[in-house]
This record gives sequence, C-alpha cells and structure tokens, in this order.
Amino acid sequence: MKSVIFAIVSGISAATAYFMYPAGLRTRQLVYCDCMDEDTLPRRGVKRAEYRFELKGKEITAGVFIVNHEGAVYALSPVCTHLGCLVNYNRHKDEFICPCHGGKYDTRGNVIAGPPPAPLTRLPMKVENGRVYIGIVLPAAA
Repeated sequence: MKSVIFAIVSGISAATAYFMYPAGLRTRQLVYCDCMDEDTLPRRGVKRAEYRFELKGKEITAGVFIVNHEGAVYALSPVCTHLGCLVNYNRHKDEFICPCHGGKYDTRGNVIAGPPPAPLTRLPMKVENGRVYIGIVLPAAA
C-alpha cells in the first residue's frame, strides 16, 4: 500500500515539475542573425540597423539599435517594455522615446520616465569574421 501511494505521489510530483518548468525554455534556441559589416558599427552614439531571419518558412525583418556608449558596444531591442510599441532614438536628447505613452529610456536602455516597467532588452551580439551578428531566441522547431 505504501509503495502504491509513493508511486502515485511521485508521478504527480514529476508531472507537476514538468508542467511548472516554463515551456518556452524547453523549446527555444538562441540563433545569431547577420546584421551588418563590422566597419559600419557606430564609433560613438546610436545606430539603427536591421537583420533578417526565417520563422516558420517566412522571412522576418527586425530592427535593432546598436549603441557605442562609454567604450561599450551593445545591441538594444527597439520594443518598449510597456506595451510593445517601437521606440525611437532622439539624438538631440540622447534618449529613446516611446511615441505611444511617453516612456523614456537612457542610452543604456534604463527607464528614465513614463510607464515602462523594465529597461529595454539587451540582445546578444557578437562580431566574427568582420560581421556583426544579433542573437535572438526562436522556437526550437523554427
């Protein structure tokens, strides 16, 4: 009887653990997409760039901000963390601004005003063989 109860509890525990583990983490993969020539990286400031990738048989074009700030070069997603609008970079104010609800981010992507609950997402970026690649997370089946 004890072994039957133990087997039932173990099965329920294993099933619960499996379903509580985020499905997105089980089925995603990091893919690097070609974005630009290394020579076109900004020497300072912010540059908007585009990259392409394939998802479910369709070619998708996405934007990214490449930032060179205080000696660090990194990629920021243009998607506002408030409601998913696309932010613009204002060179004169040196900040990213969401045109929909007034969210503002500094050059590092940190929230400085408005409703956004989190900073802009930093995307993985690497430079290999003179090319700049942006990392994105895709479903494993893509």
